[in-house]
Amino acid sequence: MKKKNALRWICAAAAVLLMFAGCSEPIPEDPAEPLRDDELSEEEIPDEAVPLDAFFAQYDTPATGTYQAPAMQHADYHADKASGSDSAKLDLSMVNLGVVGVKATSSKRLKFIIAVNGNNYYFNIKNDGTPSIFPLTSGSATYKFRVMENTTGTKYRELYSNSTWVQLDSQFAPYLRNSDYVPYSADSACVKKAAELAAQATDVVGVVSAVYQYVISNITYDYNKANNVQSGYMSDPDSTLSTGTGICFDYAALAAAMLRSQGIPTKMVFGYVGANGAYNAWNMFYTAEKGWVTVSFQAPKDSWSRLDLTFCAGGIDPTYVGNGTNYSDVYYY
Repeated sequence: MKKKNALRWICAAAAVLLMFAGCSEPIPEDPAEPLRDDELSEEEIPDEAVPLDAFFAQYDTPATGTYQAPAMQHADYHADKASGSDSAKLDLSMVNLGVVGVKATSSKRLKFIIAVNGNNYYFNIKNDGTPSIFPLTSGSATYKFRVMENTTGTKYRELYSNSTWVQLDSQFAPYLRNSDYVPYSADSACVKKAAELAAQATDVVGVVSAVYQYVISNITYDYNKANNVQSGYMSDPDSTLSTGTGICFDYAALAAAMLRSQGIPTKMVFGYVGANGAYNAWNMFYTAEKGWVTVSFQAPKDSWSRLDLTFCAGGIDPTYVGNGTNYSDVYYY
C-alpha cells in the first residue's frame, strides 16, 4: 500500500431508525461479586512501543498490484499450558498476544471477571468445560482473572484467580484475533468470503471497502430479533452470513471477523450514539494514512477510524454519524 495516497470513503448514509431498534448489552447485567479496591495494584501503563511504519510494511502493495494478507493470527485454548484448580483453569500463554483462555466445570452458573486499572469486566462462561477466549483491551497492565461460581441469587464464590502483568507485543494484538465476541477460524465461511473479496483489492482500504459494500448489500437489519434479543446474546458471524440478517452486534462481529482474518486490525465497539443515547455496535479499523474520510468524519493520521455498518445498511441520513462526536465508546472487543 502506498502510504502517501489520499484514501477516501463515501458512506452510503446513516439510518437513524435502525438505532432505535435496540441492541443487546454485551456485558451481563446481573453483577457478580465486586472486587475490593486493595485486590488490584495500580501500575502506570507504558505506551506500546510499536513502530507503525514497520507494522504497515507488511501491507505494501506487491508488484502485481493485489493485496496480500499476512498469515491469519488465530487464538486457541492450550490445555497443556493452562493452570488452575480441578474445576477452573486459565491459559495465560497468549496474554502477550492480547487474549486469555478460560474453562471451568460446575453444575451452577459461572462468570469470568477481568479486573484491570480499577475496572471489572464481567463475562458469562459455559459450565461444561468448553473453553472461552476473551480479549485484553486495556493495553499493557496488571490484569487479575477470576473464575466465579454462583451460590445464591447474584452471589458468587471464587473458584480460581490469577494476577499477572501483561506486556502486549503490539497495541493491535487484541484486534487481530478471534475471541468469544468475534468467533471465526480458517474454515469459517466469513473468512473464505473475506479472502475472496481481498483477492480483488489492491490495498488495505480496498479490502475494507469491499467488505463494507458486501455486508451492507447482503445483510438486512432484523427488527424482530432486536426487539426480542436476550441479555448475554453472543453473535455468530457465519450465522449472520448464512441468514442474511442481524442486529448491530451481528454487523460489527461479522465485519470484525472478516477484516481481522485478512490481517487488518479491527475493533468491535459497543456504546451510545446521538443525543438520545441509542445503544449500538460498530467497528473501527486502523489506518496510518491521512485524508481518509468516513462521511464527514476526518480520520487523523495514525488513528482508529469509525465504521458503522448498521447505519450504512439503511441509507437515510449521513449527518447522524457527523464528525464522530455523536459516538460514545463504552466497550472494546
